[in-house]
Amino acid sequence: MVDLDKLNAATNLLKGVAHPIRLAIMEILKGHEGLCVTDIYEKIGVEQAVVSQHLKILKDRGILGSRKEGKNCFYFIKNEKFNKLLDYIDECNECH
Repeated sequence: MVDLDKLNAATNLLKGVAHPIRLAIMEILKGHEGLCVTDIYEKIGVEQAVVSQHLKILKDRGILGSRKEGKNCFYFIKNEKFNKLLDYIDECNECH
């Protein structure tokens, strides 16, 4: 029997990463213990507000975590398995 709740949860996660800016954020965060918004938006080359909106989506979906240090908020990939997802996406892109 198919577990629809599990599939809905998986779909929610995939929708969370299904955007070029969100994938770029995850690629930037891969291998880092945490980066602030400034570090991220400078590497992507889009406005800080845009990156902040996408960080919120990734955090709300449980993909990213954050920690406060003084006035700065540092974002990180919450689960190492998402790094594997990024690797699989790269591998699939090489097939085309």
